[in-house]
Amino acid sequence: MTGNDLGEFLRAHRSRLRPGDVGLTSYGPRRVAGLRREEVAVLAGMNSDYYARLEQGRERSPSPQVVEAISGALRMSDQAREHLYRLAGVSPSTRRTPRETVSRPLRNLLDAHAHAPAFVLNPAKDFLAGNALAQALFSPFAVVDNLARMTFLDPAAGAFFANGDTFARSVVAGLRQAAGLDPEYARLREVVHELEGESDAFATLWTSHVVHGKTEDPIGIEHPDVGPLALVSQSFDVRGAAGQILVVLGPEPESPSAQALVLLGTLHATRAAPWSTKRDS
Repeated sequence: MTGNDLGEFLRAHRSRLRPGDVGLTSYGPRRVAGLRREEVAVLAGMNSDYYARLEQGRERSPSPQVVEAISGALRMSDQAREHLYRLAGVSPSTRRTPRETVSRPLRNLLDAHAHAPAFVLNPAKDFLAGNALAQALFSPFAVVDNLARMTFLDPAAGAFFANGDTFARSVVAGLRQAAGLDPEYARLREVVHELEGESDAFATLWTSHVVHGKTEDPIGIEHPDVGPLALVSQSFDVRGAAGQILVVLGPEPESPSAQALVLLGTLHATRAAPWSTKRDS
């Protein structure tokens, strides 16, 4: 520890970027590796002398707004951003632009998880990726694009969800919670606006302002291919991918639902196309 960990952290990240990485044009020879301090200051929208004092350790108490601006200017990952906040001694902003693409390692993890439906959602409930068993599970729906739209607008939902009212409330509560965390998230506002106009049931639930966490009560599903399923939903925040949620729908081991999922996977193995949604990249 040198006593200027904040400044050293900023310098290290600045040295890794080239002007072209951040949309800047480089003129003439450069005496330093990476960006100049003045360039970082311009990208962050702050005074260059103030930024220099941060790196030099002469300024040690930046505001959360300054820290957020610098993390964006230096193209920091979510982990680096959080570490920068800790070094600055301030609480991180809860608003982070959700990431809409799923990493290759996470896709590989989904594909390797063959015994339970697993998929990735963004805060607006868009499906971003899923494994083969998730595709088989949701096959009764016309389009697997957005869980909220499927729940309230697809006629298949009425027969698919055995406890449909409870599941619908949980979907709306999840959207309401996401809206509270990031009121400016455009995709979520788009989904809510569409559903308010097309579903009276959604509009009623949305105006109730219900917000609650997920429970571990089984989700009852009536699948046309294999019959009733009781699946417990487990959700995990994807580290390093803001806003992404990994959802796994698991049955009780050696239960009829577990056996039915094996059958479902077998039935769909030879006829299922690769997972694809309208928002896949």
